[in-house]
Amino acid sequence: MLKKQDMTHRDQVEMISLDQLVPKDHLVRKIDSKINFEFIYERVSDLYSEDAGRPSIDPLVLFKIAFIQYLFGIRSMRQTIKEIETNIAYRWFLGFGLSDEIPHFTTFGKNYARRFEGTKVFEHIFNEILKQAIESGCVKPEEVFIDGTHVKASANKNKRMKVLIKEEGRLYASLLEEEINEQRVTEGLKPLKKKIK
Repeated sequence: MLKKQDMTHRDQVEMISLDQLVPKDHLVRKIDSKINFEFIYERVSDLYSEDAGRPSIDPLVLFKIAFIQYLFGIRSMRQTIKEIETNIAYRWFLGFGLSDEIPHFTTFGKNYARRFEGTKVFEHIFNEILKQAIESGCVKPEEVFIDGTHVKASANKNKRMKVLIKEEGRLYASLLEEEINEQRVTEGLKPLKKKIK
């Protein structure tokens, strides 16, 4: 028997929490329970003013956005933001409700340019997130990619893991800077300066 879907359910109003909509076994839940992102506040505290200027986007959210892009292999920050706008699990992970506006993709680049340009702060924070992800089992070291090349774990796992994390953090920061520079040139702005070695 042919049955047509009742399309009026699209407009149905229900009382439900965002938490109920995210599957219990979703990777973002595991990450949220295993990785402590709170260290970010201490690492960036000297880059933000306590009482001057407009309220900023939470730096923890900015790093979680970058981690979503990295972890799920999303090709650009623009695409990452589009995915976050429609993905309930990503919104939950970032602490955004269904009606909350997601930051524009250029917001990430502007924050990066204002706060991290010429430093290794972003790279160090990303390395710590990746380290925690590997140590907690959220990310397997043998699945880490460097320069687009799959790298196998060596016999000395601890030493190799430190090298992998450092190289992966450096590569990811470099790729983000390239993307940000492309966007800046499109907007008629100067590219970012190279990082301090």
